[in-house]
Amino acid sequence: MNNLIDKIAWIHLDNNKILSTRSRGKNAYYLPGGKREPGETDLDTLIREELSITIIPATATHLGTFHAQAHGHADGVTVWMTCYTAEHHGVPTPGNEIEEITWLTYADRNRVSPVDQLIFDHLHQTNQLP
Repeated sequence: MNNLIDKIAWIHLDNNKILSTRSRGKNAYYLPGGKREPGETDLDTLIREELSITIIPATATHLGTFHAQAHGHADGVTVWMTCYTAEHHGVPTPGNEIEEITWLTYADRNRVSPVDQLIFDHLHQTNQLP
């Protein structure tokens, strides 16, 4: 059993809110992004996200890397979330396993996965998500 989940997340903030997604059958919200496939770079994974938008690779900026117990997995399974901001073209639209897209505030922190909670805390502490 693999005890590490390697994910890349797109951090998109607008009007004091952060874009978040909920997958079919899940009860928590997650930042948009995905698991890294073998041989992919961070940017490869970032631009393949599933919101029907086009990430502009030249604008990608590393925000930080966070780790926590993986939501919905056995104890000891950790998710490492490497986060980037980036400009994009298009309007985020649910696709594939994404059932819902929503904008959350820091007050919604309890509705997201444990690693996303750490990211919300970081954004709050740095005045990016009041």
